Amino acid sequence: MTEAKTPPVLILLGPPGAGKGTQARMLEETFGLVQLSTGDLLRAAVAAGTTAGKQAKAVMEAGDLVSDEIVLAILKDRLGDNDVANGVILDGFPRTTAQAEALDDLLAATGQKINAAISLEVEDEAMVERVSGRYTCAGCGEGYHDSFKTPQVEGVCDKCGGTEFKRRADDNAETVRSRLQAYHDQTAPLIAFYTDRGQLKEVAAMGAIEDIAASLGEIVAQAKA
Repeated sequence: MTEAKTPPVLILLGPPGAGKGTQARMLEETFGLVQLSTGDLLRAAVAAGTTAGKQAKAVMEAGDLVSDEIVLAILKDRLGDNDVANGVILDGFPRTTAQAEALDDLLAATGQKINAAISLEVEDEAMVERVSGRYTCAGCGEGYHDSFKTPQVEGVCDKCGGTEFKRRADDNAETVRSRLQAYHDQTAPLIAFYTDRGQLKEVAAMGAIEDIAASLGEIVAQAKA
């Protein structure tokens, strides 16, 4: 008798600006996977008034951090929903090896496992340039970049003709470098954890969006096979 195939569970790792959100949406559209981010899970559970959601609400209203136990309980409830039958992409969880071990236990209880922890690999200085060079038209929101996309007429928006532009306060080189370093420091133990288990897959994330999507698609296809 053929063993029933369990839906794939994938973890998506990557620093700010690496394109995780874009790639997750493409995987949802192509493979029917569901992206589960910690923040979205908490908000949905609180709104639905589940047992774990009520616990989370009480903790958050007290100004405290939601415990791993509550997050795992919410994730367990969510993995039982019908819409995740094709598999899930976990974004933002786990963040520590303790969470990773607890997640393994949770999945094992239902015969599931982590099929792959996918690390979007970036070049830090190129990321600094990519993120710190971004700016937008204050009028219509059209996006530009110091190096990659400047207005056809200097100082004039191509789309609406506006002449005022703005940058996010945290999109400066120093802040971006700090965010990247914090990400590497936090993620290093997780990278080692999944490497030791043979579950880590590295994908170069500095190329074209379509090329990155193709690499991720190969990993997902293998997980679903």
